[in-house]
Amino acid sequence: MADDTNKPAPAAPKGYEPIPFAKKHRISVEDAKAILAKHGDDRKAADKEGRRVSL
Repeated sequence: MADDTNKPAPAAPKGYEPIPFAKKHRISVEDAKAILAKHGDDRKAADKEGRRVSL
């Protein structure tokens, strides 16, 4: 059997961009940048804090 090495690797999950994140949670872009810098690629934690800030 031949190895199928021509298949592309699965894409890594991408973190949020500040502007769409800010629009999603209806917060300022500055707040979004701070949240994303704090949580990095942890989307669950970033969303949780985004919801907290938006209240």
